[in-house]
Amino acid sequence: MAKYIEINPDNPQPHKMDEVIKALKNGAIIIYPTDTVYGMGCDIKNHKAVERLCQIKGVKPAKAQFSFICEDISHISKYSKQISTPVFKVLKKVLPGPFTFIFNASHEVPKLLQTKKKTVGIRVPNHQIPLTLVQQLGNPIITTSVKSDDEVLEYNTDPWQIFEKYERLVDIVIDGGYGKNVASTIVDCTGDEVEIIRQGLGEIELYI
Repeated sequence: MAKYIEINPDNPQPHKMDEVIKALKNGAIIIYPTDTVYGMGCDIKNHKAVERLCQIKGVKPAKAQFSFICEDISHISKYSKQISTPVFKVLKKVLPGPFTFIFNASHEVPKLLQTKKKTVGIRVPNHQIPLTLVQQLGNPIITTSVKSDDEVLEYNTDPWQIFEKYERLVDIVIDGGYGKNVASTIVDCTGDEVEIIRQGLGEIELYI
């Protein structure tokens, strides 16, 4: 049975964050708020947790299209190959924010995920809870969006409803208030210029 923890999204309570970080280090799967939709994830360096996350989502680890949550641009550079100057300038203007950037993966990524992935999606959300978790954990959180079964709403926005759906599958559900129902804008940064793959919540055209 998952634990339901209410955390202030603007000023996360340190003792509650410590509890979540300790759980992540022990292989927990958590559900947490972002600046877009609620996410589900775990410590990227805990292979058993990553495998369990894949089972919950019904995908094979080698085929999983999960993203990482990083804390800033310098953190991104550890997991991506050389970032071009035009792309770097865009990142500086829009991060943290509601974007998923696709990069050519550095040698660190296949090693971490035990796959042959050549690209990686990275987020730096404008939300104190996931950013603080990543900073204090010391590793990225591997993440995937929490989908809804509702035909009208693609994503669940109510953390209590999310808890009721996943309480027997995950270890912690963080209530950081209502989430949004629009996912991040996906931006391809594998070339010299950025290219929008999916328009979501983030507006990036002004900065390209």
